[in-house]
Amino acid sequence: MNVEEEVERLKEEIQRLGKIQPDGSYKVTFGVLFHDDRCANIFEALVGTLRAAKKRKFLTYDGELLLQGVHDNVEITLKPPPPQPLAVAAAAES
Repeated sequence: MNVEEEVERLKEEIQRLGKIQPDGSYKVTFGVLFHDDRCANIFEALVGTLRAAKKRKFLTYDGELLLQGVHDNVEITLKPPPPQPLAVAAAAES
């Protein structure tokens, strides 16, 4: 699996484990992601995938490097998808 695929899988897992926010974003703590069996089986290097997603501006969290135990309570926020332009949304409906 390449980095782009791992980032997409990470976004799916954050949606599965996180709580949706009023703005359409999802929040989950690092500890929940790190200790989830499914995530452990998917991601060889969860911290590296998180950093790649942060660099691509799909998500935010405080700090650069998250460590198990020390940073279990750090909130990770998956940003909401950008709104579709009206022309694209209208074409998709027809």
